Amino acid sequence: MERYDRLSYIALLTTGGTIASSRDENGVSRPGAARFDLAAEVKVVDLMSKDSSSFDFADMDRIVDAVAEALEDTECDGVVVLHGTDTMEESSLLVDLFHDDPRPVVFTGAQRTSDHSDPDGPANVDAAVRAVTDSANRGRGVLVVFGGRTLPARGLWKCHTSELDAFASSAEPRTVLPRSAIAGVRVDIVALYPGVDAVAIDAYRAAGTQGIVLQALGSGNTNADVVAAVKACTAEGVPVVVTTRVPVGEIEPSYGGGGGGADLVDAGAVFSPVLRAGQARVLLAAQIATRV
Repeated sequence: MERYDRLSYIALLTTGGTIASSRDENGVSRPGAARFDLAAEVKVVDLMSKDSSSFDFADMDRIVDAVAEALEDTECDGVVVLHGTDTMEESSLLVDLFHDDPRPVVFTGAQRTSDHSDPDGPANVDAAVRAVTDSANRGRGVLVVFGGRTLPARGLWKCHTSELDAFASSAEPRTVLPRSAIAGVRVDIVALYPGVDAVAIDAYRAAGTQGIVLQALGSGNTNADVVAAVKACTAEGVPVVVTTRVPVGEIEPSYGGGGGGADLVDAGAVFSPVLRAGQARVLLAAQIATRV
């Protein structure tokens, strides 16, 4: 592994999550401060201490800003972000969408609390720091190092609730957007299922949603009621993106019949071939915020 010699320091941003948590007397995980003994020179920035399941777009904007601020220092050779696993796929994608710098940004976290008899956090953090110092990772965008694997943030999803190797990625191609805050942009996710009606879509439209992501069936299918609701949204300028509840595989508008993917496209929807609902929502919000 080649390393570049001019390493000065790595910025380590902490946000909370299991990696910084310990269990109370009732066995409940509580977020705290994360501290690790690392060989590399590290500058720690305690950004927040929250369970990532409680994050909103404003919290994700803070991470984007903190990464950009850290990289303003030319002595900083890269950034490691400690993050909870529940929404790591969303936050890492958002940073990647606006990251236009060759220096590595690496997200990591843990499945086990810091007081576990065999915690996985220290090994993940050590691997993340090593990934930042590896010159092969320059220009690769935002990476997620977890459970012995190094994955691109774009196309990432959490594929297991408890295994130490918890993530997979479809390795989507990178494009960089002009940096913009997404707090205040409302994009909603609607889960589709057999017999679903248009109530949720209509309610979100009435509430002023700026975009909707459909978690569709199979390769991107639903029924005629949903297609009609999608057409009403797109007629008002509300974009609708179609993903799938199926974990793996590309989706495409190959079915008709009134509620198939081809009908959704005819109604004005756009397919997200690879990104699943969480990341598709973040991408749509960023596109709305930047007017791309």
